[in-house]
Amino acid sequence: MARLTTVPTSAVLLGIAGLIPFIGFAALSVSGSDGGLGVIGLSPRTILSAYGAVIASFLGGIRWGVAAARGAGWQDYVLAIIPSLLAWAALAAPPPWDLRMLGALVLLWGLVDQDLARRGMVPNWMSRLRLMLSGVAGVALLVAA
Repeated sequence: MARLTTVPTSAVLLGIAGLIPFIGFAALSVSGSDGGLGVIGLSPRTILSAYGAVIASFLGGIRWGVAAARGAGWQDYVLAIIPSLLAWAALAAPPPWDLRMLGALVLLWGLVDQDLARRGMVPNWMSRLRLMLSGVAGVALLVAA
């Protein structure tokens, strides 16, 4: 499995689709427009922060799932909970630190998870895709901060 280098089209398309909220809500936040969300009492920044925290937790879930499927040690399970805990803390942080923390976390986790392919726990394509997706998402969060 670890030597598979062709990225499945569905992974690329769904990964790119997952970037749409990052890019869209970051753009709205930077522009100062609420995109009509004020009508329901929300701001693009609030939604971006919540989405960033959810995705950060998802990233930890990837490592947890891989650890469970591949019989990894306790260290991988400990690493897997870090994104959720830091994302939760970021939601409690005042602006602009909330988005700064989430942006740094998403960028960093793209690098942290590179060991999964090196260890043969995920296909090689996943590391490359994760770097690209984490890079765009993390930069969007930082720009909106």
